[in-house]
Amino acid sequence: MLRKTYITRKNDMLFQNFNALKTVEHVIAEVDTGLGNKSRNIDNSSMPEVLATAVGIGSGSAISFAALYLSGSVIGVSAAGIASGLSAAGAVVGGGAATGFFVLAAPIAILGFLGIRAAARKRAERLMYAKIICYKRCLAHLASIKNAIQMEAKEADAERIEYLKALSITLQAAIKDLKHDLGIV
Repeated sequence: MLRKTYITRKNDMLFQNFNALKTVEHVIAEVDTGLGNKSRNIDNSSMPEVLATAVGIGSGSAISFAALYLSGSVIGVSAAGIASGLSAAGAVVGGGAATGFFVLAAPIAILGFLGIRAAARKRAERLMYAKIICYKRCLAHLASIKNAIQMEAKEADAERIEYLKALSITLQAAIKDLKHDLGIV
């Protein structure tokens, strides 16, 4: 179940932005391709290093899925930047930040700040919904992979089964990390 609070601090998130979620989408696309092509294995997959690593570590808990891919950055306007700008503007007429506030036209500054906060809140909300969609897709694809392993176990070669198991491990790691960000216990 979802906790009452979705993780909102960027530093606590494993997927801090939409670019980080692209890695999960890449895994899902590989699962789609792999399920549709029974000759696909680790060597001819689109991500052989990742899948070989997944087989090597044996589970997603040894290495966080996100640590393999994340190179996120924090984007936005900080409160410290706004405060220092107001102080600088106030210093022009011999005052401080409060004077600078009026120098720069209080209504414009207030509405601008509120607009930035509203946009950031909307962006965070869209990111949360994108994580929920990725999470649900990963769960569905994991079930498909497990089914494929059972169906192909008797007739497929060892490389194919190893490939499907590597996809399963990689999806499980993505699910674990998405559960963290979504606050699912």
